[in-house]
Amino acid sequence: MTQDQPSDQPGKAAAGASPTVLAIDIGGSHVKIMTSNGGEERKAASGPDMTAAAMVDAVKTMAEGLAYDVVTMGYPGPVAHDKIIAEPHNLGQGWVGFDFAGAFGKPLRIINDALMQAAGSYDGGRMLFLGLGTGLGAAMIVDGVAQPMELAHLPYKKGRTFEDYVGQAGLKKRGRKKWAAHVFDVIDRLSHALEPDYVVLGGGNAEKLETLPANVRRGDNTNAFAGGFKVWQDSSLRI
Repeated sequence: MTQDQPSDQPGKAAAGASPTVLAIDIGGSHVKIMTSNGGEERKAASGPDMTAAAMVDAVKTMAEGLAYDVVTMGYPGPVAHDKIIAEPHNLGQGWVGFDFAGAFGKPLRIINDALMQAAGSYDGGRMLFLGLGTGLGAAMIVDGVAQPMELAHLPYKKGRTFEDYVGQAGLKKRGRKKWAAHVFDVIDRLSHALEPDYVVLGGGNAEKLETLPANVRRGDNTNAFAGGFKVWQDSSLRI
């Protein structure tokens, strides 16, 4: 897995200029892409049958006609040093050990998907990010130093995990009112443990909360792309 800056090839950013980044946001229901040159988000369906190879094929199809120098992948699972270290819970198999840099033919960084959206949502200080989507994503950024956190599958109540209660399955099983109460409880517990200055809620289900606790704000899902761009373009953020 290479982290080198792109070499002097046609379409490459000029010396001293920021590279054009293709950000890939991989979720349990969709894979979305956007480049740092702007333009509209493009997306394709994902789901439990999407393997790593199928994701690459889908992204290449969506990215036809787009120019980019480097790639950032936001992956819904644990990542260490640009390497996926566990298969995803809500997608197909074949992700661990897959040569994504070779498949795309570009310098590539892989980070946790919650961390990618957190990076795009960060306003300084100590921020806790929670992604309410198919599962539960989590990350924290403290004074510019980013840290992904695998909290979703920790025990919460009655032998079940945080994700069982505040992920999509919990919303469907218990209804919005009970689901929202559990979201508030999880925010409170994690805030007491981690002492953030503020909490950002991202993910597609954050908008289903009619009110928010104090010191909590909604993020914008497009912040995932901003975070993907920052990986290559913002040296003040340590990811």
